[in-house]
Amino acid sequence: MSTILIVSGDPSPSSRTGTLVSHVGARLRGPGHDVGVLHVRRLPTISLLTEDRRDPEISDALRRVVTADGVVVASPVHRAAHSGLVKALLDLLPERALRGRAVLPLAHGGSQGFLVALDHVLIPLLAGRGADTVVRGEFVLDRDVRLTPDGGVLAPDSALALDAAADRFLSALKTTRARRHPLASRVERSGTAS
Repeated sequence: MSTILIVSGDPSPSSRTGTLVSHVGARLRGPGHDVGVLHVRRLPTISLLTEDRRDPEISDALRRVVTADGVVVASPVHRAAHSGLVKALLDLLPERALRGRAVLPLAHGGSQGFLVALDHVLIPLLAGRGADTVVRGEFVLDRDVRLTPDGGVLAPDSALALDAAADRFLSALKTTRARRHPLASRVERSGTAS
């Protein structure tokens, strides 16, 4: 079993990003992984913006990122850029914090033109934190996420695309976990300790 952390960079509690996070989280929990969600908006704003790593909530958030076997980063795209919350958190990480982990970027935005933010803004930000196994992510158009009082509903094509992205991530996670934890991977495959 792997530990997966989903980092949600949406400033709003009821949001399209939340719909993406819920959908992908459910898909990743299916195989029995330990999946947690880190809502960056819940971190102390002043400590986040002043890069106060001594703040207990900030240090705990950073610990959760660096100890996860895999990380999913979900962000809205505004003006062809990812959420400032995502950048603020990732900037606090050590330079190679994401090395050896599977990383899946997810984004949504109002137009297909914002798709470039995934490849040209978010992925380079992740690479700057050492991400060497960045799985091909997904960009979902805002019109394909209908918000409801209970959360949100994805258009069928977008749901399938997110499922495929989650499956690619799980495949990469298995590979990176085997490299990081060779004994644990052998035990999982055999079902017994050697």
